[in-house]
Amino acid sequence: MPQPSTTDRIHRLVPSPAGRTHLVEQGTGPLVLLVHGFPESWYSWRHQLPALAAAGYRAVAVDVRGYGRSSRPEAPTAYRILELVEDNVAVVKALGEESAIVVGHDWGANIAAVSALVRPDVFRAVGLLSVPYAPRGGPRPSEIFAQMGGDEEFYVSYFQEPGRAEAEIEPDVRGWLAGLYAALSADTMPAPGAPDPHFVSPGGAQRDRFPTGRLPHWLDEHDLDLYAGEFERTGMTGALNRYRNMDRDWEDLADHDGAPLSQPSLFIGGGRDASTIWLADAIAAYPTTLPGLLSSHLLDDCGHWIQQERPEDVNRILIDWLTRVTSDK
Repeated sequence: MPQPSTTDRIHRLVPSPAGRTHLVEQGTGPLVLLVHGFPESWYSWRHQLPALAAAGYRAVAVDVRGYGRSSRPEAPTAYRILELVEDNVAVVKALGEESAIVVGHDWGANIAAVSALVRPDVFRAVGLLSVPYAPRGGPRPSEIFAQMGGDEEFYVSYFQEPGRAEAEIEPDVRGWLAGLYAALSADTMPAPGAPDPHFVSPGGAQRDRFPTGRLPHWLDEHDLDLYAGEFERTGMTGALNRYRNMDRDWEDLADHDGAPLSQPSLFIGGGRDASTIWLADAIAAYPTTLPGLLSSHLLDDCGHWIQQERPEDVNRILIDWLTRVTSDK
């Protein structure tokens, strides 16, 4: 298998339990596996791949199962989180490695955390962007989400019924993505007191609350075309099926109820991201839930798409943390 140089960016398809995983690789050195969230792709790590490669790491960004050129199983149950963990393990093995440092953003942060939780033999350190680690516990997730929003519907509940969100998104994928990216970016999100785009009005659509008129600073027309082109080709169901397995995940992880992550860890959040604001208690619990935490940061005036909104800050923090992890080894 040819090894990439610091400047090369190599696309590969490797075997995985679902069939294949598409990945993009750059650099040589300790393996750093980068896992994206919704609704993104490997491309969300475009700023990190060259920076990590230049710092002496083998940076590998995957298309998660259901996205891009990776396999898209038809069964909704194929998207439970333990299946995605096994995809990550398969990527490490296919690249000829025994272990990796795993870093995830948004849903990728959850996937990275569970990968480290259930396969500590493979994932020796874990970095989490935007979504804090919260151990499994409490009521069934669908019950929690159903209680949020009063007369309005929380977006996770809105995503549950197969075909419902697809009917909103797929007739205009590009417009929907542009609206969502803007809604959760610091420079384009709705003003305080405006209707929250995380909720859907009765009989309405999620996009009703998206801002229009301009793209966030980190997203140009080419970037948007790339994201939209992938989802127009694949459809949205594979990506949305991740949300449709949250109760199954809760059941599958029952043996890990309340379990901390003991590996060396990192958290980076955006100061204006609802994920960090709503989950402030999870961040406060890190001395218990992330006993191996080496570095934790909240970036002021930053929204949800953190490694794209603030790539230089994220790259600096990531590389400083990776240096500590690899030097400790």
